[in-house]
Amino acid sequence: MAAVLPAFRLLPRARLAKWDRLFVTLAFAHGAVLLGWPSIPLIAMGLWWNSNTISHNFIHRPFFRGRWSQGVFSCYLSLLLGFPQTLWRDRHLAHHAGTRVRLRLTVLLVIEAALVLLLWGALALLAPAFTLKVYLPGFLIGLALCNLHGHYEHARGTLSHYGRIYNRLFFNDGYHREHHARPGSHWSELPSVVVSDPGESRWPPVLRWLECVNLCTLERLVLRSPTLQRMVIGKHERALRRLLPLLREPRRIGIVGGGLFPRTALILARVLPEAKPVLIDLSAENLSTARDFLERDVELLNERFDPAAQCDFDLLIIPLAFVGDRELIYKHPPAPFVLVHDWIWRRRGAGVVVSWLLVKRLNLVTR
Repeated sequence: MAAVLPAFRLLPRARLAKWDRLFVTLAFAHGAVLLGWPSIPLIAMGLWWNSNTISHNFIHRPFFRGRWSQGVFSCYLSLLLGFPQTLWRDRHLAHHAGTRVRLRLTVLLVIEAALVLLLWGALALLAPAFTLKVYLPGFLIGLALCNLHGHYEHARGTLSHYGRIYNRLFFNDGYHREHHARPGSHWSELPSVVVSDPGESRWPPVLRWLECVNLCTLERLVLRSPTLQRMVIGKHERALRRLLPLLREPRRIGIVGGGLFPRTALILARVLPEAKPVLIDLSAENLSTARDFLERDVELLNERFDPAAQCDFDLLIIPLAFVGDRELIYKHPPAPFVLVHDWIWRRRGAGVVVSWLLVKRLNLVTR
């Protein structure tokens, strides 16, 4: 594994101090927003976001040099988040060490716990309705989001997520394998950390449970509803027609995973009637189901598609449910033109949105 020096050796101290000041400013901005516009969503989202950005970075790389300043800011975070920062720190560092957390009764922990109890007591005494109807639900939802986040960061082994939007909003929190390899590194250096045996998820941790949703199950739901079939075909046809001028009239078209509901083949029959579509699916049962929908002669191949192998198609179409190396297809297209169905935030090549409701886009990449 290539070694990468910790961030504090790679970046000038002045630059690191600038980012530390940003975190402190954002922490106070978080408090001001909660005071000005307290609501369940703001309390929940703020707790989840702060715990995984400001609080998390403060655990690994304190923003202040003096112990007194660190203690004051730790107390502030405890009040802001509703639980002692020191307790969260000990639990998190035990997680990195792979050991069980041990409660260490320190002066700072006692002060933080007392402040949190005073906060909860004051809220219950002075604003009982707000506490029960707003603060407590928001707090519990925030804790649930944090638990969901932490669970799915490691549910299938420690995984990273390299989405640009998420990593900008969460200060490279998606580089989780890299963070475990170099927990003391500054967040801005995590993209430069090289890890062996990398693991990646297309979903941010808090949404990673969606990987458990079987897209084939959703496809079977479409099979039962003519209304859904018309909607799905209409959305995909509009997206495909926008990309047609770039395709140079393909003659032989490979459709990977074309079984079950063969919407792509049905669309091609209208928009490219002279083309020869070929459905490639590992499931013979799916191909048999697809045949019932097709009114034209379509070649059916019951085999596994290998993205590393070159093919004789003019155009290749990859589904969202494709199981394999999607990045390999983007980097080395196996056909002159490749249309890849992907999630709406993963734009590659000439991309068009299929549907915001379906959270889906269609990307065109060329060899």
